[in-house]
Amino acid sequence: MANLKITKLELHGVCIIEPTVFYDNRGYSCETCSTRDLRNAGIPFDFVLDYEAYNAQKGTLRGIHFQNNPHPQTKLVRVLHGSILDFVVDLRKDSPTYKKWLKHEISADNHKQILIPNGFGHAFVTLEDDTRVLYKFDDYYNGSLVRTVRWNDPEIGIEWGGNNFIMSEGDRNAVSLCDSDINFTVKENS
Repeated sequence: MANLKITKLELHGVCIIEPTVFYDNRGYSCETCSTRDLRNAGIPFDFVLDYEAYNAQKGTLRGIHFQNNPHPQTKLVRVLHGSILDFVVDLRKDSPTYKKWLKHEISADNHKQILIPNGFGHAFVTLEDDTRVLYKFDDYYNGSLVRTVRWNDPEIGIEWGGNNFIMSEGDRNAVSLCDSDINFTVKENS
């Protein structure tokens, strides 16, 4: 029996994954990642790295981040504490949904996770103080391939719900999409 509900979203390959949560008088328990369930749903990723990001304040923005070829990363993102508004952007230049984006609320309470295949940019804004986000990656970090696209690039046009965010200098001063060396295509990243 599958313990993960997988909902495909409008950007090809992006999914919301929800575990079956078992509650009792102690709290709850659930499977958050099952290779069997993912493979049965046509999601063949083997995750090799977990990464946690702590965000002290509500209104912290991270992104738009990705890792270029030849070592792009598929991400499975979930929130351990707090909540985020999560954003995914299609960065595959030959995709029919190139530059399209979507958002979903992910929280420790709703137990949702978002699967972001390689070829997509990722960002989030924290909705609460003390928010902890856990990523699973299917490839290792490679600093020479990590890229950031400017969070408020008008070519992408993300509706963030504000503009007074806490962010790193790297995120605040990232390059525009038109100046980025993004090297994703649908064929290589599908």
